[in-house]
Order: sequence, then C-alpha cells, then structure tokens
Amino acid sequence: MRYSQATGTRRRTGSQTEGGVKLLSESLRDPHTDAVKYRDHSASPPLLSDDAPDLDDVREALAGMDAVDVPGRGIAATLAWATTVTSPRSLGATWELLASVSARDVAAARVLEPHLDALAILDEAAREGIDVDLEPGGSWGVFAAEGPGTRLEARRSAGTWTLHGTKPWCSLAAHLDRALVTAWVDDERRQLFALDLRAPGVTARTGPWHARGLDRVVSAPIDLDEAVAVPVGEPGWYLRRPGFAHGGVGVAACWWGGALPLRDALRAAAAVDRADQLSRVHLGRADTALWAARTVLRETAAVFEAGGAASAGLRAARARTVVADAVETTLVQAAHALGPLPLVADEAHARRVADLQVYLRQHHGERDVARIGAEVATGAVAW
Repeated sequence: MRYSQATGTRRRTGSQTEGGVKLLSESLRDPHTDAVKYRDHSASPPLLSDDAPDLDDVREALAGMDAVDVPGRGIAATLAWATTVTSPRSLGATWELLASVSARDVAAARVLEPHLDALAILDEAAREGIDVDLEPGGSWGVFAAEGPGTRLEARRSAGTWTLHGTKPWCSLAAHLDRALVTAWVDDERRQLFALDLRAPGVTARTGPWHARGLDRVVSAPIDLDEAVAVPVGEPGWYLRRPGFAHGGVGVAACWWGGALPLRDALRAAAAVDRADQLSRVHLGRADTALWAARTVLRETAAVFEAGGAASAGLRAARARTVVADAVETTLVQAAHALGPLPLVADEAHARRVADLQVYLRQHHGERDVARIGAEVATGAVAW
C-alpha cells in the first residue's frame, strides 16, 4: 500500500507475475532483486554498444565478480577480486567496467576505481619514460586530497625521499598494499610518490568514519613519519598528465552505473496496472537525465581516445557535472516516486541510495560548476 499525496488515499501498487499481482514492496524486499538486475545488465553493456571493441576484459571481470559474490563478501574479498581484474585496453571499456560494477554494488566500484586508476597512472608514467622502482602487484589506492589543518611533506636526503605529516581522505589505507600519494616538496609544488602502506613510518587511522553510505570504505587520514617513498614524475606531473582528466570521468562512470538500479525500480513502479501519470513523470525525468549522461560519457571517451583534446580538463569537468546532476535527479525522483518503504524495508536499495549520496560528494557541486564558468569566461569557449 502507498499513500497518495495527490488524493489523500491509500492505493496498492504491484507488478505482474504469472501467479497474479506481486506487490512492489514485496519485490523490493527480495534480497536477490539487485543481483538479478545486474546480471541482466552484464549481458548487454549499459554504457557502450554490444559490438564495442575491448569488452572481453569487461565480461571476464564481471564474471569473476559474480562468481565470488563480491557484494556480500566484504572489503577483503572485494580487494582480492579487484587485484585480479585486467585493465581494459580502451578508456570506454574501462568506464563500461566501472559502470557495470557500480550497477552491481557501488562500494565495489569505489574499491576498484582507485586501484585501476593507480595502475593507469603507473602505465602512463612508464610510457613517458619515467622509471619507477617498484615491486609489481598488490592492491593500490590514490591519495591526492588535501584538507584543512593537515599537510604532507616530502623531503630528500642522501638520494632517498621520505614523507612526513598527515594525509587526509585515504580510502581503505588499512587494507591496501600500496598507494600513490601527493606530497608538498616546497611551498607551492606537489609531487606524486609511491608508498608501501605496510612499511615502517606509516600509520592508518581507523576514523573518524561515521558514514551510513560507503560505511565499509573507510576514508580516514594516514600519519607518516619518515616513511620511505618513490617519486613518480617531477613536481606537478600528476596534475598535468592527460590521464588526470580521464580518471576524473572514470569516477563519474561509477556514479552513473550506480544509479541504474534506481531507474529499474522507477520503471517497475511505472509499469504496474494502477500506476498513475506521476509515476511516469518520475521515471521520465530519471531516464532522460541518465540517457543524457550516458551520451556525454560515450562522447567524452571517444574524444579522449582520439587524443589531442586541448581542453581535456574542462571537458572532464563538464562531463562530471552532467553525470552528477543526472544521478542527483535520479535519487530525487526515486525518493518521490517510491516513498520511504524501500529506504527502510529493502537493504539493497537503502544501501545503494546511501552509498551514492556519499560517493557523489566527490563532485563539489556549485564550486565545480563555478570553476567551469570561470574557465569559459576567461577564454575556453569551445565545446
């Protein structure tokens, strides 16, 4: 039963089955509903077309995820799976993988994305002739955030670099093997370093972390006291490289994929016999927003893969904003259309909504939009 705000009456919503009408609320309580939807998505790529190249690695990674039931196994099992994933050969296929994983489980995508991003950064460094003396393998993170009251400095003595200070927002630092970390080398410049998180001088804090969304993906500070690190590129290289823009849109692909089951839930609600026009309005708004974001992701991948995009940073910022707006629209439409029941009675739906709300805050809302406006206002007018 649902309460109709328009009429002040209670009405029954349901979905057709062979045995008659099954209440939507009963469907939402089914713990297998989310997993079934996502195995359906793996058969038909949600982002790219079926005949897109380089999808074999995507299918293999998703089959491995399904085989070990990653969403139900916790962080250790998710990381163990992530380290077996082969990075797809194309950028579009990489975003396809991230979107498809997030469609299955947002937290799993939140774990996989920085691991693949770190490997992509190391590959980019190798292609540019940057020699990084590292042991291969293991799980990786990327810690590049800054925060008030914290500072991480890099110092060089007798040819060895060491890190000193505190780095905020270090996701899963207590679980990972290694990370790429930015640190200040002087008052104005930062440099990227590879860090063994199990080495002496590295302490991963357990909090504060009171999150309801992404509660398993603890993002707390790490403290470093003369921790030995390996430089990756010269100062400023991390932000100047083309892959920086690519990685930012990869996160947006995770947001987009994570919203797809909400569209599925809206579609189910709008397809029942007693569905009213409002339920179709909610579906239409979410569908249109996610379709537009999909179009932007596909075009952005094509442009980046072609190379030579002079305004890669601006293009990435635009794409992230379009996707963030689409996902926020979908969250609102799902809340208005479905009401409180799935938020309190369906664990998978409630977790997905909470995970997306936290993950989406990696987009900085109006501040990111203001940066786009500033760049356009000062001369970057090309689409």
